[in-house]
Amino acid sequence: MGSVQRAIAVLDALAEGGAELGTNEIARRTGINASSISRLLSTLTEAGLVQHLAGTGRYRLGVRILQLASAARENLDLRAVARPLLAELAQVSGETVTLSLPGEHDVLTVDFVQSSRSVRSVAEIGRNSVAHATATGKVFLACGGHLPEGDLTAYTDLTITDRTALATRIEEIATQGYALALRERDKDLSAVAVPVLDGGQQLIAIIGIQGPATRFDVATMTALVPAMRDRAALIAAAF
Repeated sequence: MGSVQRAIAVLDALAEGGAELGTNEIARRTGINASSISRLLSTLTEAGLVQHLAGTGRYRLGVRILQLASAARENLDLRAVARPLLAELAQVSGETVTLSLPGEHDVLTVDFVQSSRSVRSVAEIGRNSVAHATATGKVFLACGGHLPEGDLTAYTDLTITDRTALATRIEEIATQGYALALRERDKDLSAVAVPVLDGGQQLIAIIGIQGPATRFDVATMTALVPAMRDRAALIAAAF
Protein backbone atom coordinates (compact mmCIF):
# COMPACT_ATOMS: atom_id res chain seq x y z
CA MET A 1 0.00 0.00 0.00
CA GLY A 2 2.87 2.37 0.76
CA SER A 3 4.28 1.93 -2.74
CA VAL A 4 0.90 2.67 -4.29
CA GLN A 5 0.56 5.85 -2.24
CA ARG A 6 4.03 6.98 -3.25
CA ALA A 7 3.27 6.26 -6.92
CA ILE A 8 0.11 8.36 -6.65
CA ALA A 9 2.15 11.16 -5.08
CA VAL A 10 4.50 11.08 -8.07
CA LEU A 11 1.61 11.26 -10.54
CA ASP A 12 0.07 14.11 -8.56
CA ALA A 13 3.36 16.01 -8.64
CA LEU A 14 3.62 15.62 -12.41
CA ALA A 15 0.00 16.70 -12.84
CA GLU A 16 0.34 19.73 -10.57
CA GLY A 17 3.64 20.73 -12.11
CA GLY A 18 2.00 21.15 -15.50
CA ALA A 19 5.37 20.62 -17.18
CA GLU A 20 8.31 18.25 -17.38
CA LEU A 21 9.99 17.52 -14.04
CA GLY A 22 13.31 15.96 -13.12
CA THR A 23 13.84 13.29 -10.48
CA ASN A 24 15.15 15.71 -7.85
CA GLU A 25 12.27 18.14 -8.37
CA ILE A 26 9.73 15.33 -7.98
CA ALA A 27 11.53 14.20 -4.81
CA ARG A 28 11.36 17.73 -3.43
CA ARG A 29 7.66 18.08 -4.19
CA THR A 30 6.67 14.71 -2.77
CA GLY A 31 9.07 14.46 0.15
CA ILE A 32 10.19 11.03 -1.08
CA ASN A 33 13.93 10.33 -1.39
CA ALA A 34 15.40 10.49 -4.90
CA SER A 35 16.40 6.81 -5.10
CA SER A 36 12.82 5.73 -4.36
CA ILE A 37 11.54 8.24 -6.90
CA SER A 38 13.83 6.72 -9.54
CA ARG A 39 12.43 3.25 -8.92
CA LEU A 40 8.86 4.49 -8.98
CA LEU A 41 9.45 6.41 -12.20
CA SER A 42 10.89 3.31 -13.82
CA THR A 43 7.81 1.26 -12.93
CA LEU A 44 5.39 4.01 -13.99
CA THR A 45 7.25 4.49 -17.28
CA GLU A 46 7.01 0.77 -18.07
CA ALA A 47 3.26 0.97 -17.46
CA GLY A 48 2.90 3.96 -19.79
CA LEU A 49 1.63 6.20 -17.01
CA VAL A 50 4.76 8.34 -17.18
CA GLN A 51 6.91 9.25 -20.16
CA HIS A 52 10.69 9.62 -19.91
CA LEU A 53 12.16 12.29 -22.16
CA ALA A 54 15.58 11.04 -23.16
CA GLY A 55 16.75 14.43 -24.43
CA THR A 56 16.32 16.17 -21.07
CA GLY A 57 16.18 13.28 -18.63
CA ARG A 58 12.90 14.68 -17.32
CA TYR A 59 9.48 13.09 -16.96
CA ARG A 60 5.88 13.95 -17.77
CA LEU A 61 2.54 12.18 -17.63
CA GLY A 62 2.18 9.41 -20.19
CA VAL A 63 -0.43 8.72 -22.84
CA ARG A 64 -2.02 5.95 -20.79
CA ILE A 65 -3.20 8.54 -18.28
CA LEU A 66 -5.35 10.05 -21.03
CA GLN A 67 -6.69 6.63 -21.99
CA LEU A 68 -7.66 5.90 -18.38
CA ALA A 69 -9.22 9.34 -17.98
CA SER A 70 -11.27 8.83 -21.14
CA ALA A 71 -12.50 5.44 -19.93
CA ALA A 72 -13.40 6.91 -16.54
CA ARG A 73 -15.43 9.70 -18.13
CA GLU A 74 -17.36 7.23 -20.28
CA ASN A 75 -18.39 5.30 -17.19
CA LEU A 76 -19.26 8.30 -15.01
CA ASP A 77 -22.87 8.68 -13.95
CA LEU A 78 -23.74 12.36 -13.99
CA ARG A 79 -26.09 11.92 -11.05
CA ALA A 80 -23.46 10.14 -8.98
CA VAL A 81 -21.00 12.96 -9.60
CA ALA A 82 -23.53 15.69 -8.90
CA ARG A 83 -25.33 14.18 -5.91
CA PRO A 84 -22.91 15.25 -3.13
CA LEU A 85 -22.69 18.72 -4.66
CA LEU A 86 -26.47 19.03 -4.72
CA ALA A 87 -26.48 18.03 -1.06
CA GLU A 88 -23.97 20.77 -0.27
CA LEU A 89 -26.15 23.37 -1.98
CA ALA A 90 -29.22 22.12 -0.13
CA GLN A 91 -27.37 22.58 3.15
CA VAL A 92 -26.10 26.04 2.19
CA SER A 93 -29.44 27.28 0.88
CA GLY A 94 -31.90 25.40 3.07
CA GLU A 95 -33.97 24.85 -0.08
CA THR A 96 -34.62 22.06 -2.58
CA VAL A 97 -31.87 21.59 -5.18
CA THR A 98 -32.44 19.94 -8.56
CA LEU A 99 -30.35 18.49 -11.38
CA SER A 100 -31.91 18.60 -14.84
CA LEU A 101 -30.92 17.45 -18.31
CA PRO A 102 -31.81 19.31 -21.52
CA GLY A 103 -34.09 17.73 -24.11
CA GLU A 104 -35.31 18.98 -27.47
CA HIS A 105 -37.87 21.51 -26.26
CA ASP A 106 -37.75 21.26 -22.47
CA VAL A 107 -35.73 20.10 -19.48
CA LEU A 108 -36.16 16.94 -17.41
CA THR A 109 -35.44 16.65 -13.66
CA VAL A 110 -33.18 13.63 -13.10
CA ASP A 111 -32.25 14.09 -9.44
CA PHE A 112 -32.89 16.36 -6.47
CA VAL A 113 -32.07 16.88 -2.80
CA GLN A 114 -35.09 17.93 -0.78
CA SER A 115 -35.08 20.85 1.63
CA SER A 116 -35.09 19.82 5.27
CA ARG A 117 -37.49 22.63 6.22
CA SER A 118 -41.07 21.89 7.20
CA VAL A 119 -42.36 24.32 4.56
CA ARG A 120 -40.55 23.49 1.35
CA SER A 121 -40.75 23.10 -2.40
CA VAL A 122 -41.31 19.54 -3.61
CA ALA A 123 -39.37 18.31 -6.65
CA GLU A 124 -40.15 15.25 -8.78
CA ILE A 125 -37.82 13.09 -10.86
CA GLY A 126 -39.08 12.98 -14.43
CA ARG A 127 -40.91 16.31 -14.26
CA ASN A 128 -40.43 18.68 -17.18
CA SER A 129 -39.36 22.26 -16.51
CA VAL A 130 -41.44 24.41 -18.86
CA ALA A 131 -38.94 26.41 -20.90
CA HIS A 132 -40.58 29.82 -20.69
CA ALA A 133 -41.89 29.65 -17.12
CA THR A 134 -39.06 28.25 -14.97
CA ALA A 135 -35.51 29.28 -14.09
CA THR A 136 -34.17 25.94 -15.33
CA GLY A 137 -36.10 26.30 -18.57
CA LYS A 138 -34.81 29.81 -19.16
CA VAL A 139 -31.21 28.62 -18.74
CA PHE A 140 -32.01 25.97 -21.35
CA LEU A 141 -33.24 28.67 -23.76
CA ALA A 142 -30.26 30.93 -23.02
CA CYS A 143 -27.92 28.07 -23.93
CA GLY A 144 -29.46 27.44 -27.33
CA GLY A 145 -32.68 25.56 -26.53
CA HIS A 146 -35.81 26.16 -28.57
CA LEU A 147 -39.41 26.82 -27.65
CA PRO A 148 -42.18 24.70 -29.16
CA GLU A 149 -44.50 26.32 -31.67
CA GLY A 150 -47.78 27.88 -30.60
CA ASP A 151 -48.97 30.15 -27.81
CA LEU A 152 -47.07 30.20 -24.53
CA THR A 153 -49.17 29.10 -21.56
CA ALA A 154 -49.72 31.57 -18.72
CA TYR A 155 -49.36 29.53 -15.53
CA THR A 156 -49.64 32.62 -13.30
CA ASP A 157 -50.11 36.35 -13.81
CA LEU A 158 -46.30 36.70 -13.89
CA THR A 159 -45.59 34.13 -16.62
CA ILE A 160 -43.95 35.74 -19.65
CA THR A 161 -46.08 34.77 -22.65
CA ASP A 162 -44.98 37.39 -25.16
CA ARG A 163 -42.21 35.87 -27.28
CA THR A 164 -40.48 39.22 -27.90
CA ALA A 165 -40.38 40.04 -24.19
CA LEU A 166 -39.16 36.53 -23.44
CA ALA A 167 -36.41 36.80 -26.07
CA THR A 168 -35.16 39.99 -24.41
CA ARG A 169 -35.11 38.27 -21.03
CA ILE A 170 -33.26 35.27 -22.42
CA GLU A 171 -30.56 37.54 -23.86
CA GLU A 172 -30.07 39.04 -20.40
CA ILE A 173 -29.80 35.57 -18.88
CA ALA A 174 -27.23 34.50 -21.47
CA THR A 175 -25.13 37.52 -20.53
CA GLN A 176 -25.39 37.18 -16.74
CA GLY A 177 -25.06 33.38 -16.70
CA TYR A 178 -28.00 32.52 -14.46
CA ALA A 179 -31.79 32.72 -14.45
CA LEU A 180 -34.47 33.60 -11.92
CA ALA A 181 -38.15 32.75 -11.96
CA LEU A 182 -40.43 34.51 -9.48
CA ARG A 183 -43.89 32.97 -9.15
CA GLU A 184 -43.97 32.26 -12.90
CA ARG A 185 -45.00 28.59 -13.04
CA ASP A 186 -46.42 28.37 -9.53
CA LYS A 187 -47.62 31.45 -7.64
CA ASP A 188 -46.02 30.13 -4.45
CA LEU A 189 -42.64 29.16 -5.95
CA SER A 190 -39.45 30.99 -6.91
CA ALA A 191 -36.24 29.51 -8.30
CA VAL A 192 -32.72 30.22 -9.53
CA ALA A 193 -30.71 28.13 -12.00
CA VAL A 194 -27.22 27.98 -13.53
CA PRO A 195 -25.89 25.98 -16.48
CA VAL A 196 -23.35 23.17 -16.37
CA LEU A 197 -21.24 23.67 -19.50
CA ASP A 198 -18.61 21.37 -20.97
CA GLY A 199 -15.24 22.49 -22.35
CA GLY A 200 -16.89 23.50 -25.61
CA GLN A 201 -19.47 25.61 -23.75
CA GLN A 202 -22.24 23.15 -24.59
CA LEU A 203 -25.02 22.64 -22.06
CA ILE A 204 -24.82 19.25 -20.34
CA ALA A 205 -27.00 19.86 -17.28
CA ILE A 206 -28.65 22.55 -15.19
CA ILE A 207 -28.54 23.07 -11.42
CA GLY A 208 -31.60 24.69 -9.88
CA ILE A 209 -32.63 25.76 -6.39
CA GLN A 210 -36.29 26.34 -5.65
CA GLY A 211 -38.18 27.47 -2.60
CA PRO A 212 -41.36 29.12 -1.29
CA ALA A 213 -41.68 32.57 -2.81
CA THR A 214 -42.46 34.11 0.56
CA ARG A 215 -38.88 33.61 1.74
CA PHE A 216 -36.93 32.83 -1.46
CA ASP A 217 -36.58 36.37 -2.78
CA VAL A 218 -34.30 37.91 -5.42
CA ALA A 219 -31.54 38.88 -2.98
CA THR A 220 -31.48 35.41 -1.43
CA MET A 221 -31.40 33.68 -4.80
CA THR A 222 -28.72 35.83 -6.38
CA ALA A 223 -26.52 35.41 -3.29
CA LEU A 224 -26.49 31.66 -4.01
CA VAL A 225 -25.28 32.00 -7.61
CA PRO A 226 -21.51 31.90 -6.82
CA ALA A 227 -21.89 28.66 -4.85
CA MET A 228 -24.00 27.18 -7.64
CA ARG A 229 -21.44 28.14 -10.25
CA ASP A 230 -18.66 26.55 -8.22
CA ARG A 231 -20.56 23.23 -8.07
CA ALA A 232 -21.47 23.44 -11.76
CA ALA A 233 -17.77 23.82 -12.61
CA LEU A 234 -16.91 20.76 -10.52
CA ILE A 235 -19.52 18.67 -12.32
CA ALA A 236 -18.34 19.90 -15.71
CA ALA A 237 -14.73 19.10 -14.85
CA ALA A 238 -15.65 15.43 -14.48
CA PHE A 239 -16.88 15.28 -18.07
